[in-house]
Amino acid sequence: MPYVITEPCIGVKDKSCVTVCPVDCIYEADDMLYINPDECIDCGLCEPECPVTAIFVDTDVPTQWKEYIEKNAIEGRKLAEEKKSG
Repeated sequence: MPYVITEPCIGVKDKSCVTVCPVDCIYEADDMLYINPDECIDCGLCEPECPVTAIFVDTDVPTQWKEYIEKNAIEGRKLAEEKKSG
């Protein structure tokens, strides 16, 4: 069950979550941060670091932000691939 970054991150991008992530699976886009679900090891270290409570395990994402599960999967994978290909 990977973690998901949701709407409260938009415009904030605090990056405390990036600092504690042991596998570097959190990527920055123009508007917010995204987690690549293929790289997330479900450790949960990122969740308490978020100052705007934007991070949830995918099964606990509030109803109004469920679309962020798919957004993280799409954007997280895309950003990871871009980073790898330089």
